[in-house]
Amino acid sequence: MWITIIILAALVVLIGLFIFNARQRMKSLKDVKDSEKIKILTDQNFQNKIKTGTFLVDFWAAWCMPCKMMVPVLNEVAEEANEKVTIAKVNVDEQKATAAKFGVRSIPTMILFQNGKEVKRIVGVKSKDYLLRELDRRINL
Repeated sequence: MWITIIILAALVVLIGLFIFNARQRMKSLKDVKDSEKIKILTDQNFQNKIKTGTFLVDFWAAWCMPCKMMVPVLNEVAEEANEKVTIAKVNVDEQKATAAKFGVRSIPTMILFQNGKEVKRIVGVKSKDYLLRELDRRINL
C-alpha cells in the first residue's frame, strides 16, 4: 500500500514539473512579427476579401500562447504558399462578430475558405508541414 502511495505521489510531482516547465517555455516565447504577406481581416472587410480565391484564416488573440507559437509557422507557410492561397488573420478580441459568425470557440483556429466557403477547419497548434499538406490536398500548391 505504501509503495502505491509513493508511486502516485511521484507521478503527481512529475506531472506538476512537466506542466510548470511547459508554462515557463510558453511564457518565454518572444513576440514574432507577422510576415508582410499575411493579411489582416476585420469584421468590416472579411466577407469582401475572402469571397474570391483561397484563404487560410487564422483566428487568434494576443494573450494566447499557442497562437504566438503559430506566428512563425504561418509566416513560413505564407512564404511557401505562393499566390495560390492567401494567409490572413482575425483577432478574435477585436473582431468578435466574425469569430462568432464562424463559431470559433477555441484558438488558434484556422479555417480554409475557397471562394467564400469554408472547406476545412484546423484547431490547435500545427506544424508547417501539416498545414502545407492540408493546403496541397485542397488546392495543389
